[in-house]
Amino acid sequence: MATVPLIQYADAPPEARAVYESIMQTRKVDDVNNFWKALAHSPSLLQHVWERAQEVMKPGALDALTKELIYIAVSAANSCEYCLHSHTAAARAKGMTPEQYAELQAVIALASTTNALATTMQVPVDEAFDQR
Repeated sequence: MATVPLIQYADAPPEARAVYESIMQTRKVDDVNNFWKALAHSPSLLQHVWERAQEVMKPGALDALTKELIYIAVSAANSCEYCLHSHTAAARAKGMTPEQYAELQAVIALASTTNALATTMQVPVDEAFDQR
């Protein structure tokens, strides 16, 4: 259950409506996702996060699918159910195959295990890996 009411387009202040319209136009959808509706309580935050998402998630040195796969992994690490679902759907829309998803899950599981072991044992970083 959301900790704030979701603000529908009809109830949104003008600043939030402008961001909603940008999202709908950019994504070619008739409505915005619940995440944006929750952020609309702070139109300036809504706009900031939307602009940052567009900048970071556009293809660059990393392609769009790779960025979605990273987002899924970070969302798993942060236990964000909403982001896991939304970015898994986005990755599928960008061409993620079932085989890629299975391999991603294996990498996430391995990293979670080895991270926990290295953290628990406080393994010192090898000099060859330390880029400080």
